[in-house]
Amino acid sequence: MDAKNSPRAIDAHQFRRVMGRFATGVTVVTATAMGETRGMTASAFMSASLDPPLCVVSVAKRARMHALLMATDRFGVNVLADGQEAVARHFAGKPDPVLDVPFAVVDGVPVLADASARILADVAARHDCGDHTLIVGHINFMAADHRPPLVYHAGRFGAFASAEDEEAIWLEFW
Repeated sequence: MDAKNSPRAIDAHQFRRVMGRFATGVTVVTATAMGETRGMTASAFMSASLDPPLCVVSVAKRARMHALLMATDRFGVNVLADGQEAVARHFAGKPDPVLDVPFAVVDGVPVLADASARILADVAARHDCGDHTLIVGHINFMAADHRPPLVYHAGRFGAFASAEDEEAIWLEFW
């Protein structure tokens, strides 16, 4: 490989700063395995397929949640609503001892009782992805309310604002 085509070293700080320019929703991935129920804040979540209904979550291999997700066949994805920053921080490794985050169990899978949306999925595949694992879930249950989402951008939480009288536009990217 010549110098023109050789890969450049990417500074970790710059990587996080540049990737942080992409605004995303905030989720908490939940699961039960090995005798424990856990949750982990994740912004690396996406829909993957409509037919069959699939979603993908990216989990750092160093995360405590990683081993649990490798040991289970089912997981939940909980979309947080505007105003749930404390819940996001709690499950991002900054636990608040006075914060009460009630779980509900739907079809044997733990979910956050007050999440804006809840998704239950069976693990369809796991793919190595550098220092992360991509976990593909086959969705078998979904529910949502109408609260606006919690948004994460450039290391900060925010809210989504839209005009109440605007009609929703569903984009087809494929």
